[in-house]
Parts: sequence; structure tokens; C-alpha cells
Amino acid sequence: MASVATTASELREKMVAEMQTKVDESNKARTGKGTRLRVGQTRGKNPQVITWEAFDESAPDTLPKTLSEFMEVSKVQDEPLIVSYLIAGYNDAQYTAASDPIAEFVNPAWSDDVQKQFRLVVRNYSNATGVSIEDAVALIKPGIEASQKRG
Repeated sequence: MASVATTASELREKMVAEMQTKVDESNKARTGKGTRLRVGQTRGKNPQVITWEAFDESAPDTLPKTLSEFMEVSKVQDEPLIVSYLIAGYNDAQYTAASDPIAEFVNPAWSDDVQKQFRLVVRNYSNATGVSIEDAVALIKPGIEASQKRG
């Protein structure tokens, strides 16, 4: 026998799961560049299950690569609206970069690939072992620095 949701929270979780199943089916039919459906809830005291269109950053092949592609895919033609999207995205990227706890340990002379790998290794090591970011850096950075000197 199927369990019955007993609280509003459990009911909402069940509704989200059901909607996610429908959205997943719909998204499987979508190909090429464009948005995909997402599922979530409204904010506030009495959240409601919602769906909306969004770009799926985990699927790079579905993302527009140029402004004209973005305008075509999103159907947004209003330049001030596009600028507001650019500003929001820029601000988010700047905050993400500034709030990165590993950024202060990255040597700007390293290539972008080495910087990316260093961040990944430090995060993974810290998470896997439960040590602080600082302790992970102390263990990993000397090896990276030595490899960069060897060329």
C-alpha cells in the first residue's frame, strides 16, 4: 500500500517528485540548444510547486554560445532586459570568485588548467578527509609549486 503524506511538507515533497518525473520526461524530448524545464517551489509561508524554463549549465551543448544565439533561443529581444541579465550574471560571477575560500592560495602565474585542478584537489581532499582548506593547501601546494618550477 502506498504511503500517505501526513504533513504539508511531505505532501509538497511528493508533489515536487511527481512534477520532477513529468519534467524529466519533457526534457528528454528536447534536443539542441535551448532551455530545459526546472522544478522548485515558491518562497514564503505556503510554498507552491512551480516549473520554469532555465538553461542547464550541466549540459554545455544546450547552451547558447553567442549573444545572437541567446536572443534566438530565449526569445528575449529587449536590449535593456538583456543588459540586466548580463549585470546579474556578472555580479554573481564576481561574488563567486571573491568568496572562493581557495582563491587566496592560488598562484596567478599558474595556467588556468593548473589553477582549476588545484582548486578541485584541495576541495576534494578537504571534503574527503575532513581537514580544513588551509591544511589541505599546506599539503598540496608545495607539490604544485614544485611541478611548476620543473616546467
